[in-house]
Amino acid sequence: MSEFRLSEAADLLGVSYDTVRRWADSGRLASSADQAGRRVIEGAELARFCTVAAESERGGERRVVGQSARNRLPGIVTKVTRDTVMAQVEIQAGPHRVVSLMSREACDELALEPGARAVAAVKATNVIVEIPET
Repeated sequence: MSEFRLSEAADLLGVSYDTVRRWADSGRLASSADQAGRRVIEGAELARFCTVAAESERGGERRVVGQSARNRLPGIVTKVTRDTVMAQVEIQAGPHRVVSLMSREACDELALEPGARAVAAVKATNVIVEIPET
């Protein structure tokens, strides 16, 4: 199972190192020590936390102030659903949930499982840019 140092978790969650440290100190985000004695978060725990945090954020969804997403979104795999031919992979990239459909073969070759680090590379012929009312 993959493990993430607190600084890596902060990058994936889009928050500061101090925020992740406070969450770990309070027990909101489970952490442990690796072999070198550094605090780490198991990948599955980070995936669970990302999913819960994103659901609560969507519940209080705010109006968009301005946005143009970049094409490479680093994040963590939160869910993988495989059938005999295809796979659906969910990645939590900061506050963004990205869903990818791919062949099961590709998913297996990439060893995608909840807790794995991944980058969603997006190429689209249509990109919508929103600027809501102020």
